[in-house]
Amino acid sequence: MNPARRATATAVVLAAAGALLSAVAPTASAAATCASPAYQRQFFANTTFKGTPKKTDCDTAVAEKWGTGAPATGLPKDNFGVRWTVTRDFGSGGPFALPVTAQDGIRVYLDGTRKVDLWKNVSTTQKKTADVTIPSGRHTLRVDFVNWTGAADVSFSYTPRTAPAVDKVKPLVPSGDSVSYDAATGRAKVSWAKNKEMDLAGYRVYRRLKGSAYGAVPLATTTGTSYTDTTLPVTGETFYYEVRAYDKAGNASAGTTDRPVTTADRTAPGAPAGLAPTDASEQNGLRLGWDSVPGAASYRVYRATSANGAYTRLGSTAEPSYRDATAAVGTTYSYRVTAVDAAGNESARSAAATGTRRDDTPPQPVTGLKATPADDGFELTWDRNPAPDLQRYSVYGGQLLSDGEDSVCAASEVAWLTPDVTSYRYTTVPDGEDRCFFVDAVDASGNSRYKQTGEADVVVATELGAPAEPGTEPAADGDGA
Repeated sequence: MNPARRATATAVVLAAAGALLSAVAPTASAAATCASPAYQRQFFANTTFKGTPKKTDCDTAVAEKWGTGAPATGLPKDNFGVRWTVTRDFGSGGPFALPVTAQDGIRVYLDGTRKVDLWKNVSTTQKKTADVTIPSGRHTLRVDFVNWTGAADVSFSYTPRTAPAVDKVKPLVPSGDSVSYDAATGRAKVSWAKNKEMDLAGYRVYRRLKGSAYGAVPLATTTGTSYTDTTLPVTGETFYYEVRAYDKAGNASAGTTDRPVTTADRTAPGAPAGLAPTDASEQNGLRLGWDSVPGAASYRVYRATSANGAYTRLGSTAEPSYRDATAAVGTTYSYRVTAVDAAGNESARSAAATGTRRDDTPPQPVTGLKATPADDGFELTWDRNPAPDLQRYSVYGGQLLSDGEDSVCAASEVAWLTPDVTSYRYTTVPDGEDRCFFVDAVDASGNSRYKQTGEADVVVATELGAPAEPGTEPAADGDGA
């Protein structure tokens, strides 16, 4: 509230053409421009508000106790008038109370329509409260006060009625909303303009994931006009924000337009599970397989010489499998796998799995096999096989079968011999019968050329007949007893 100041008149006397001219400066101040919600206040030296105001200034409130004195210098102490005028935005409007006190008369107008009328000369302060509904938007309130005689005091205010049973008007949707995203910090800042509601209690900020609905509980509540979201997941997904205003009666506005934010993706996929060797053949290398991971764009394979050893990266694959062609035959390795998403985020490593590349190459064929007939069978001998991982020799013996043109050795395994043995005595063969033989070399991995190819170097020999007993001679043909 600004107190009134004295306005003085200054007389100036000039000599002109032998005459005296008297000029008096005007006492009314120039019209004041007052920023809403301040009032423009005008003082009149009458009770009809006629003519030019004696003084115009700005006032923050209508609340005066002038008593029996003049309200401003140059005005009378009786029969004067004061007018307050304010135009402001009431937002969504709603129910308001207009309480007044005055000695003497007071009238209150809303957009030119009288709402309060206590227009009489009184000796004590009179009071009244008018309940009105103010529409949304900009409206003008005017207060006219007059003092005819005696003491002068006046007060007026306009306040929202916020009881839930009375106020059913929703606030306006906040305007000027926007959202900005800082990829470096992963934070989103939502901003909006201050709402015009006089009974505003605050704002509620909501967030939803694309494809889902807003929840009943807001992300945050604030009385300010911005909110920084520090809990936004950095998953590369799109989220939407909206802001709703709510008043002291509990009424809430509709939401602002959805404002999207696509976050930086710093969330790695889950670690692969189910890692295990699926093929350990020498020809194809050691192949690994694992369960696919949702969101994975590729996988990285790591290898070490032991489960707790230092792992080095072997390579990448887009499929949930990998062939280690560099694994040494017979060497056991430990493997771990990670999943990598499209943003380059790498998961934790899987549990370790071990695998050994299998030896699929059989030893060289056994050479130098000989079958020497003896009185009770055959003596088999052969050259030592040079395979470094030789485990045994398998000796096969059987009968030679013929279909007239081709002969086939129908043999079975008759003996296993250690790598340092290169001979075998094959016995219990009827005199004079043919037998076929071959020897197969088998390495420590169980590789056998014969079992892999069905081929072998076969030798055939005839067992010696038994010698004639002494003193017996064949009978001459035709001889009789």
